[in-house]
Amino acid sequence: MARIAMVYHSGYGHTAKVAEAVAKGLTEISGTQVDILAINAEGNLPEQAWAILSIADGIIFGSPTYMSGPSWQFKKFADASSKPWSALLWKDKLFAGFTNSASMNGDKLSTLDYMFHLSQQHGGIWAGMGMLPSNTKAATRQDVNYIAGVSGLMTVSPADASVEEAPLSGELETARLFGQRIAQLARRWSGV
Repeated sequence: MARIAMVYHSGYGHTAKVAEAVAKGLTEISGTQVDILAINAEGNLPEQAWAILSIADGIIFGSPTYMSGPSWQFKKFADASSKPWSALLWKDKLFAGFTNSASMNGDKLSTLDYMFHLSQQHGGIWAGMGMLPSNTKAATRQDVNYIAGVSGLMTVSPADASVEEAPLSGELETARLFGQRIAQLARRWSGV
């Protein structure tokens, strides 16, 4: 069985909604155990979460994009990961990431780039979207991968949208499919 830990921060609930959709996709692939680890408002994880991250085959990072990067709570977690880094506990794990912001672009790529470099600091293997964008004239926001993420999952929640209103169903479907992809890759990576 492949074990995947998803560690994320959500400031307003939209990123948590994306995490739920990713988790749904992860659990749809048999032979996958999923641990969802939420970073709290102070940027902390429970102590047992660190042990879960150390034994996971794959780690998915998630954070909203604020001011062209991940939230400070996610950055605090990233800095705290220097402990497992110094012992090479996350070396050769599969990594992936997702982000949500209020704008269509919103510098989401900067957040995914931050997550990618964090995974590389730990000696991990990064997995991107693995799906084509919906980029025809007929495409709508409800289509899969309309935002055209390649290096990771990107979703949008307008600043005045409630958690019930955003992200849109097409983005949540993209998140579910992303979760399935990462679960399939984790199973291959762990030899299941």
